[in-house]
Amino acid sequence: MVARTLLQDRFGALAKPMAIMLAIVALVFGGLYGFNAFRNMMIKGFLASMANPPQTVSITTAGFQEWRSKLTAVGTFRAVNGADLSLEASGIVEKIHFQSGQQVEAGQLLLELRKDTDIARLAALKASAELAGVNLRRDQAQLKIHAASQASVDTDLANLKSAEAEVAQQEAVIAQKTLRAPFGGRLGIRGVDLGQYIGAGSVIVTLQALDPIYLDFTLPQQALNGIEVGQSIDAGVDAFPGKKFTGKIVAINSKVDQASRNVQVRASLANADHKLTPGMFAQIDIATGNPERLITLPQTAIVYAPFGNSVFLVQKSAAADDKGAGLSAQQAFVRLGATRGDEVAVLEGVTEGATVVTAGQVKLRNGSPLKISDTPQPPVDPDPKPVDQ
Repeated sequence: MVARTLLQDRFGALAKPMAIMLAIVALVFGGLYGFNAFRNMMIKGFLASMANPPQTVSITTAGFQEWRSKLTAVGTFRAVNGADLSLEASGIVEKIHFQSGQQVEAGQLLLELRKDTDIARLAALKASAELAGVNLRRDQAQLKIHAASQASVDTDLANLKSAEAEVAQQEAVIAQKTLRAPFGGRLGIRGVDLGQYIGAGSVIVTLQALDPIYLDFTLPQQALNGIEVGQSIDAGVDAFPGKKFTGKIVAINSKVDQASRNVQVRASLANADHKLTPGMFAQIDIATGNPERLITLPQTAIVYAPFGNSVFLVQKSAAADDKGAGLSAQQAFVRLGATRGDEVAVLEGVTEGATVVTAGQVKLRNGSPLKISDTPQPPVDPDPKPVDQ
């Protein structure tokens, strides 16, 4: 009985500290649970306040354009007739009858070499030819009265022909010291001066016929099916940016080069104002086939990727307003066609009138809210001309 009383007293002494300990443990665990619940609630509220903000983008409206297939090439202008003029004979320049850059006609006298000695020799040869003619006529008269033989007449005839041939030869020598324009055109810069000795074959001046003017270029053999004589071409040159010169194909080479598999083509262009000169470089466009109606977009609107090209379309929700609220992005895969300058043809994936993002796609994903930029967009040029600065 006494032992039971002692045991109860000892248990009563231990129960109070244990209750305090359990209360403390319950308080600690309750605090931890409450802290975690409070933290989760705060994180959830923070994430809810950090919703995806609208992304500022530029847009355009997809529409149809008429496109026509074309071939492009580069070529060089050359004169219909062009030559570096020179003389067959050598001598001292005595007279110059032209100015540098002058327009001349066919047969116009341009230059003369000193030919006094040649003229004097020509006079002597003409005198000999006249004497041979007199002897022939005298012997022919005597032959009629049998005072001269036929052999004498034949000899006189041969002497006359020989003298006339020498006269013609000397006249040719004199003509070789006179330069005339072989065709009409524009002269270049004079390369000789008065009193200068020039050798045979020395270039005196260049002469180029500039109207019309030829344009030579090459195309791959695959293009032969799309070109023909009489077809129109457009040519542009760096000297006149933005200006197009129109001409027609006048000849296609009769063979394809075996090394390059290209064919040479020649076009003719009117050049009355002489703006185009031989040796100039030209960029050539040749329209082929029939025009096609295609939906076109700026190339900046296309998101190029190995798994497929795509665009971002602008979708409007029921709550959309005039200020741009309620707009979102929707990615659409597209099939592209030919490109032309800053534009690309879209064969599938975009319909007429669709609103397409043209700038800012990098930060977009499906459902991203959008804000339309007020910044003016750069022009879309189907035929841009880069300029070196």
